[in-house]
Amino acid sequence: MSQNYVLKKGLNIPVAGEAELRVSKTVAPGIVAVQPTDFKGFLPRLLVKEGDRVLCGSPVMADKKNADILLTSPVSGTVREIVRGEKRKLLAVLVEADVQQQCVDFGVKDVTKLDGKQVREALLASGLWPWLVQRPYGILADPAAQPRDIFVSTFSTAPLAPDAAFCFGSELKAAQAGVCALTKLTSGKVHVSLDSNAGDSPFAALQHCELHTFQGPHPAGNVGVQISHIAPICKGDIVWTVSLAGLVAIGKLFTTGRYNVRRKVAVTGPMALQPSYIDALPGTPMAAIRSFCGNTPADQLRVISGDILSGKAVGMEGYLGFFDNQVTLVREGTDQELLGWIRPFRFNQFSADRSYFSWLLPKKKYAMDTNLHGGPRAFLMNDGYYARVLPMDIYPVYLAKACLAGEIDKMERFGIYEVLPEDLATCEFVDPSKNNIQEMIEQGIDLMLKEMA
Repeated sequence: MSQNYVLKKGLNIPVAGEAELRVSKTVAPGIVAVQPTDFKGFLPRLLVKEGDRVLCGSPVMADKKNADILLTSPVSGTVREIVRGEKRKLLAVLVEADVQQQCVDFGVKDVTKLDGKQVREALLASGLWPWLVQRPYGILADPAAQPRDIFVSTFSTAPLAPDAAFCFGSELKAAQAGVCALTKLTSGKVHVSLDSNAGDSPFAALQHCELHTFQGPHPAGNVGVQISHIAPICKGDIVWTVSLAGLVAIGKLFTTGRYNVRRKVAVTGPMALQPSYIDALPGTPMAAIRSFCGNTPADQLRVISGDILSGKAVGMEGYLGFFDNQVTLVREGTDQELLGWIRPFRFNQFSADRSYFSWLLPKKKYAMDTNLHGGPRAFLMNDGYYARVLPMDIYPVYLAKACLAGEIDKMERFGIYEVLPEDLATCEFVDPSKNNIQEMIEQGIDLMLKEMA
């Protein structure tokens, strides 16, 4: 049964640089990075060494806590380098791709004839299990756990988010196979959320799941917000989430027998020349999109894997994240503005509070940069300030303060089980105190994992 949710709270941030609905470049595999840091809760154990040959779908790493959870190579080729950081922390395995790609054949399977155990074994063996994210805490799903429900959001409302219908609208068969596979993993329901703002969604035809439509500003597209309205997470509950890209990849495993995580990636942002889509793999070097940056010096450009609110700054020497299908290019805001906020007219600055006359131009897009326009200051505002941009039944200010203080009882009381840092990104954006709200939530989650595991 379909249900429609209309969310009034939230904030759409008008950033310039939306990608045109065209693929301007197909990135041929060169060097591809497998990064264990993309997966929260994954403790990597290397299964390869430099010089080893791998196929697309061959295991590269395993989880030390659960050896059945594998990370596999998205290309066939040669392991070129093992990248380590401080204290020999494993950061990435770099694979140099072959010209002619070879894949592990996992076999085409009719997922409707498989049971839950067979589906789990297939996802674990192929390396697609990490697409399943467990809540609370946003960690790798435990293969031995039984989730109450599984949730899929088919759209994003983040600034300059890729168009889901353009990226995956032709993959409905794979998406349906993915949904059928997920139904085998839970005794509850598979909930799929659609965007009612976008009109007719191609994913409205999905069967064997419960469909919901959401309408409203960001973060209405966040799966955490959707869970809080459909079936909130209580203490002791376990639910799993899967992104649309993950759903399609899981479906392709059963319909083609191959590990295939190639996707359309939106190159967006005010500093992007002719923003559009590229066809790429996770782990693609950001150097592959250098042509979108023109002659902008590296020290004046921030390259973000993901969206501008909750993505990761990786630089031009970094790589596309496993879960990301968006790259955002913005200018590093190192300059100081004359007179600052007391200037009478600031038509080129956006304000969520209507502090500037820019609110008279509701359709204007802004070339935003990384400038904070001020430094950290006292954390004093009331909870209503955050609550107006967060459509969840929690206490965001009190939760952030409890995380900052490390008070577990208060974190539980104020909603730590329901959120991930990305859910409070809009709160961080409007915060006049310039607090790193997402970082506070991350610290709270890490403390919960340490103390409550």
